[in-house]
Amino acid sequence: MRIVGRKKLDEFAGAHADARPWIENWIADAEAARWRIPHDIKSHYASASFLAGNVVIFNVKGNHYRLEVQVTYNTGVVIVRWMGTHAEYTKRAN
Repeated sequence: MRIVGRKKLDEFAGAHADARPWIENWIADAEAARWRIPHDIKSHYASASFLAGNVVIFNVKGNHYRLEVQVTYNTGVVIVRWMGTHAEYTKRAN
């Protein structure tokens, strides 16, 4: 998969060093993957949530943080939409 918006991940990792190893692993996993359907993601990230519009929410570091991406399965692109703390995510959802 090709990741668009890596700068958001780099900035978040700079501000939240404890998330950096997870982010780096996720980037490596995503770049090596070929996600064709949501099940391809779910088989590796069991706690991932799937929303309308091919939006996927990843729980990061035991649900301390959230990563929101949009996956275009047919073109192999993952767009980083947002990353933040669980509390920030909850605020956004309300």
